[in-house]
Amino acid sequence: MLGYYSKLSSEVYDIDKYIGLSFGDVEFYSERIEDCTGNILEPGVGTGRILIPLLERGFKVDGFDVSEEMLTICRHNCDIRGLNPNVFKANMESFSLEANYVAIIVPTGTFLLLHNREDSLRALKNFYYHLQDGGRLIIDIFLPNDLTTTNVTTRTWETNDGGIITLESKLVEVDAVNQYTITHNRYEKWQKLIQTELERFPIRWYGVEEFKLILEQIGFKDIIISADYTHGQYPTKSSEIITFEAVASKD
Repeated sequence: MLGYYSKLSSEVYDIDKYIGLSFGDVEFYSERIEDCTGNILEPGVGTGRILIPLLERGFKVDGFDVSEEMLTICRHNCDIRGLNPNVFKANMESFSLEANYVAIIVPTGTFLLLHNREDSLRALKNFYYHLQDGGRLIIDIFLPNDLTTTNVTTRTWETNDGGIITLESKLVEVDAVNQYTITHNRYEKWQKLIQTELERFPIRWYGVEEFKLILEQIGFKDIIISADYTHGQYPTKSSEIITFEAVASKD
């Protein structure tokens, strides 16, 4: 049965992208929000890899995710560290809160999981709506590196209970016109075969100036573009993580 960040994929995420791991993003986001004294929101909070170090640095961060399995792990990771943040299940394009935030952060390319263009535009408008005047959106995107649909990759992880989880990934669809890919992932957990999980994993992509124009059309201003978590360094390679920092101007 096809799932989306279900039990095995969430378990793998927690093993592979464990709390304490940084790709330079934890430090970058901490620096960019260091002057934020109000509430911050992280959509797509996952297992808490970004959330937890920000909480431990004293930031006030709420988070949500579409996956209940991810949230269960996130809450556990917070509990064992004595943290009790407000984390809840919601979608980026449709969440509705009374709170307005001084910053909304979407690290690690999570936003690209919204492969339907209309959903992604609704999400960006929703972020804008939930920001205070002058509040900041900081969001990562990346570009596809390999669009070959014949390649199959396999990875393996050891679990805490002595098992092994294998992941076989195959890119099955590339829509260059609508700018998204679909990958099929097969997770299997072994001692003997304990569990199998199939996942349909969509990823959208945007051109750098295209995404900037979309943000401007929504109402964001003072947009800063950074590559590989170096503030203000314009991207020059397709392999770089691209971060946009934009101010919600509501005058």
